Amino acid sequence: MTATQLTLIQIDNYGPWTVTPEPRREMDLQTMQSRLFADLAQFVGSRDGYVFFTRFDNMVAVTNGLDRTDHELLQESIGNRYPVTVSLGIGVDDDPAEALEAATERVQAAGSAQSPERTEALAGEFVAEPADADVHIAHFDVNDATTKYTDRLNEFDSFIRIEQAYASLMRYMREAHGALSFFVGGDNVIAVCPDLDGDDYRAAIDHVATEVGVDLKVGVGAAATPQEAGIDAKHALEDCRYEGTLVEFA
Repeated sequence: MTATQLTLIQIDNYGPWTVTPEPRREMDLQTMQSRLFADLAQFVGSRDGYVFFTRFDNMVAVTNGLDRTDHELLQESIGNRYPVTVSLGIGVDDDPAEALEAATERVQAAGSAQSPERTEALAGEFVAEPADADVHIAHFDVNDATTKYTDRLNEFDSFIRIEQAYASLMRYMREAHGALSFFVGGDNVIAVCPDLDGDDYRAAIDHVATEVGVDLKVGVGAAATPQEAGIDAKHALEDCRYEGTLVEFA
């Protein structure tokens, strides 16, 4: 059984802010977004959580191990150092997609993403006592990406192939299992999942190979916190490389 705790991080009133009193330079906005993500990743990561950038004005964090005080401190830290604030919604469920749905509903109930009246909303539930296998993390990797793409194609065409694989995997895992998959750079995708077996992961890999012609492998870990599960997944992925297998569990 899993009990995934997900936090939706949404910048307050961001759209209007980017064009007030006049449109802001795009690279200034990109710089702020990347710094904000880095600070969130450092804060949550130091507490054994994960953060994924999704659309940058909205980010998703796996926060098993973080309580309400941690979330309040995160809001205070961002509010002290940035010209924007963030609202946080937290949901818990064995199905990650359902946990995010609950987190999203709580942020939306506090007001629109473009409402100047909504500032630093915080609502949700928390995992009371993290268990050893609450969080399941799957780390997917493209087989021979350097040989097949990086060393053969121009960067944009390589990017297209990797993004096609990511989109195919992301959609399949969401629809088939309620798992949430996030591109994390290079040829890597990390998914927060319910308790799945080897056949489930092999079916996902087969789906991507059939739909877009990209071959994947995956390592899977389970632990009380995302960081613990994630490092176990990385070790399992190394087992795939060493053994020549497609799916390995830590």
